[in-house]
Amino acid sequence: MTGLLGGPLIAAALLYISLRLGATVPPGDPLPPGWLADSPMALPGSAFTPLQALLHARRYLVSQSTFCATLLLVHVCASWVTEARHRRKLVVPEGEVSSVPRKEGRRTYLYILFTISVTLWILCVRIALKEMRLGIWQSMSYLEVAVSSVFFQFSLYISVRLAHRGFTFGELGLVAFGATIVFMELFNLTIAKLWPTSTPYIKTVRLPTPLLIYQIALIPGSLLTGFLLSPLLYLSRHIAQRPVRRLRYPQEKLKHRRLLALAFYAGAVLIVGGLIGLWTYWCLGGRNPWTYVVFWILEGKNKWTRPALLIYWALLISISVGGWTRQLARGRRFRQWAVRGSMHITPNTSESMYAPGSPRYGASFGQPGFGSSQSHQPHSPKPQVQQNGGGAQATAGGSPSIPPLDLAEPNAVSSPPDEGNGPLGLRMPTLPNLPNLPDFPNGPNLSNVATDWLDAADKHVPTLSVNARRKFFHALAVVMFIPGIAVDPAFTHLAFSAAFALFTFTEYVRYFALYPLGAAVHLFMCEFLDAKDGGTAILSHFYLLTGCANSVWFEGPSRLLQFTGTLVLGVGDALASIVGKRFGRHRWFAANPKTIEGSAAFVASVCFCAWLLRVFGVVEHFSIVRYATVGALAAGLEAFSVQNDNLTLPLYMWAMLVFGDVVE
Repeated sequence: MTGLLGGPLIAAALLYISLRLGATVPPGDPLPPGWLADSPMALPGSAFTPLQALLHARRYLVSQSTFCATLLLVHVCASWVTEARHRRKLVVPEGEVSSVPRKEGRRTYLYILFTISVTLWILCVRIALKEMRLGIWQSMSYLEVAVSSVFFQFSLYISVRLAHRGFTFGELGLVAFGATIVFMELFNLTIAKLWPTSTPYIKTVRLPTPLLIYQIALIPGSLLTGFLLSPLLYLSRHIAQRPVRRLRYPQEKLKHRRLLALAFYAGAVLIVGGLIGLWTYWCLGGRNPWTYVVFWILEGKNKWTRPALLIYWALLISISVGGWTRQLARGRRFRQWAVRGSMHITPNTSESMYAPGSPRYGASFGQPGFGSSQSHQPHSPKPQVQQNGGGAQATAGGSPSIPPLDLAEPNAVSSPPDEGNGPLGLRMPTLPNLPNLPDFPNGPNLSNVATDWLDAADKHVPTLSVNARRKFFHALAVVMFIPGIAVDPAFTHLAFSAAFALFTFTEYVRYFALYPLGAAVHLFMCEFLDAKDGGTAILSHFYLLTGCANSVWFEGPSRLLQFTGTLVLGVGDALASIVGKRFGRHRWFAANPKTIEGSAAFVASVCFCAWLLRVFGVVEHFSIVRYATVGALAAGLEAFSVQNDNLTLPLYMWAMLVFGDVVE
C-alpha cells in the first residue's frame, strides 16, 4: 500500500498547498518566506503567473502519481499471473525461480518487450479515457504518457537489479516514483527552453528557480554519470572480485584497477564539466554555473553566513567520520589482540592462570616477563607443531593456523601484526614506542596510564550495538541540518542536493571497488549495517538524507514544515528506538518488536522540539494539539510498518501536517 498510495498522498498535499496560496487575497507568493533565492523563471509572452503555472503543474503531478501507481499495479498483477503459471513446475534448480530466466540477456530482452507492451496498452487507455470524457490523465500529453511510462518501468528494473534485495515493495514504488518526477521535471524544463513560444508554462512541480536547475544537474546528473561510465564500473568490480589465479594477467591486476579508476575519475570530470555543465549553463540563461554558485554563496543574510555554514558542516563531517574511522579501526585491532592474548601457553602446554597482557605494552603486573626489556611486546608463545592429516602446521597455541582475511588492496605487502598496522594497511605507532616524557616526573608511568585509558576506550567501542552507531548519525543530522534550515533554507536546499550527489559517487567507489578508496569506504560502511541493509547497495544513508531533505525540497510555505524530516528522523525515530530498547515493556502485539513506550517517546520528543523552535521564534505559531495528533498517527505508522522509517515516515508526517492545517 505504501508504494501505491505514497505518491498520490504527497502529490495531493502539494496541490493543496498551491490551492490555499491561490485562495488568499491577494494571492500568496509561491516562493517560501525567508528564502534568499532568485525569482522563478517565466516564459516570454506566457499568460500564466508563477503561482498559476505551479498550480497547473501540481494538478499534472496528481495525474502523474496515479499513473505511476497504475503501472505498478499492472506489474504486480503480471507477476502474480506469471508465478501462478510457473508454479506447476515441480523440478526447479535450488536457489532459482522458475518464472525468472537464468540468462541475464534473456531477462533484459523479455522485460523490454513487457515494458513496450505496457506502454502501448496505457496509451490506448489514455485515448479511451479522452473519448469517454472522464478527465483522468488528461493533463498529460501522449508524449508525456509514453516517456513517463518507459522511465518508470526502467527505474523499477534498474533499482531491482542494482540494489538486489535492498528494497521492499513500498520503498521500490516510492523510489521509482520520485525518480520519474525528477526526470519529468528535467524533460519539461528542457522542452520549455527548446520551444518557449509554443509552451504555455514550465511544467515543473517545484518553482523553476536556479535551485531546481542545480538539483536536476546534481542528482540525475550523478546517476547519468554512472550510467554512461557503467562499463568501467563493471570491469572494476569484476577484476576486484575475481581471484588472482583466474585472471589472464594476474601480475597486472593492481595496474588494471588503477587504470580503470583513473579512467572513471577522468570520465566523470568530463561529463560533469562538459555535458551537465553545458546544460546548466543553457538553463541559467548563459550564466556560468560555477561562478554563479561562488557569487551566490556570498549573497546570504551576510556575506559570511553561507561560508560559515560550509565551514561548520565540513568540521562536523570531518570530526565525525575521522573519529569513527579511528575508533572502529582501534576496536577491530583490540578484538584481534583480545583473541590473541586471551590465553597464554606455558612450555608444558598447560593453560596459564595469568590475566591477558595489555595489547600495547605486553605483560601486566604479576605476569611472566613483567619488567623485562621486552615487556612492551605482545606475548607470543613458542610455536608448536601439530600433525593434522598428512602435513604439519606451526601454530601459536596448538590449533591449526588460519590465514588472515586480506582486506587491503591486492598485491600489497602484508606486515606482521606486532608492527602496529591497522586494517587498512596504515602504520600506527603504539604509545610505548613513542619517546618517554623526560620533562615530567614519572614520565613513563604517565605514558602507561594514558595507554590504559586508551585500552579502556578500545574495550568499550566493540560493545556499542549497531543500533547505537546508526543513531549517532541521526543525532548528527539534527546538529547539522537544524541550524542550516533555520538560518538559510534556500542554501540548505542546494547543500542537500550536493550531498546526495556526493553519496552517489561514494557508493560508486564502494560498490564497484574503485581504487584506492573502495576497500576503506566498504569497511567503514559495513560497521553500520543492520538487517534492513540486506541488499547489494547500501541505502540507509540515502534514506536518512532524503528523509531530512524532502521537507525542504518540497518548498512548503511554512517554516515548521521544513523542519519535519529532521525532527522526525533525528529526534523522534532515534529516541523511539533508544527508549523502546532500554525501557520498553509493552509491545504493540507479540510479533512486533516495537513498544508502546518507544512510540510515546517519539510523539513527546517531536512535539517538544517543535515547541522549542516556536519558543525561540524559529517557526510560526501552530496548534500543538493538531501537531501531537499528527505525531501520534506517524508513531502508529512507525510501529506497524515494515518499510524503512527513514524514507516513509517523514513523507507521511509532512503530508498529514499539510492536510491538518497545523500552522495557524
